[in-house]
Amino acid sequence: MLEKVVLVDGRDHLLGRLCSIVAKELLSGQKVIIVRCDQVCMSGSIVRNKVKYAQFRKKRMNTNPGRGPFHFRSPARIVWRTIRGMVNQKTQRGAEALSRLSCFEGIPHPYDKKKRQVIPAALRVLRLKPGRNYTVLSDLSNAVGWKHKVLVESLEEKRKVKAEAYFQKKLAREALHKKAVEASSGDLSKVNEVLAAAGY
Repeated sequence: MLEKVVLVDGRDHLLGRLCSIVAKELLSGQKVIIVRCDQVCMSGSIVRNKVKYAQFRKKRMNTNPGRGPFHFRSPARIVWRTIRGMVNQKTQRGAEALSRLSCFEGIPHPYDKKKRQVIPAALRVLRLKPGRNYTVLSDLSNAVGWKHKVLVESLEEKRKVKAEAYFQKKLAREALHKKAVEASSGDLSKVNEVLAAAGY
């Protein structure tokens, strides 16, 4: 069954595997939002991937390069373009699938308070052999002309400080709740026994 929207944390996912799974979900009608695209990984060293990107940049229209193909520099657009290559966006079905996708660097406002998911089949630690070289997309983008790496990193630092403060408050609240339940469990011992017998 389709969920309203799936929020995927792109950190430490392999680009091709992540995109192929997301593309399949989009075509089946699922809305998908990918955050932290700047932390998505590619196998191979930064030097190798820079060479591959340089070869990609050579592909252009001879008479009027302004007509495309366009070589996106930002990590979010690189992820988006990779997924676009996996859906037939020239058909209505493919165009609608692509409209169900959103990609972001970092974790912007509405999504920083929501539960994020990972895709185990695409995680680098589960799929890439230990010791193999890999490239983080933000490093590659920064090397080929993306100008916002420092800005995104500073915003992420601020977000992590807020998230840690919220988490500590949540732990304190849960500890108080547990204490209150234990304090009142003596009065409700008979009720709890009946509930336990019924499977609650």
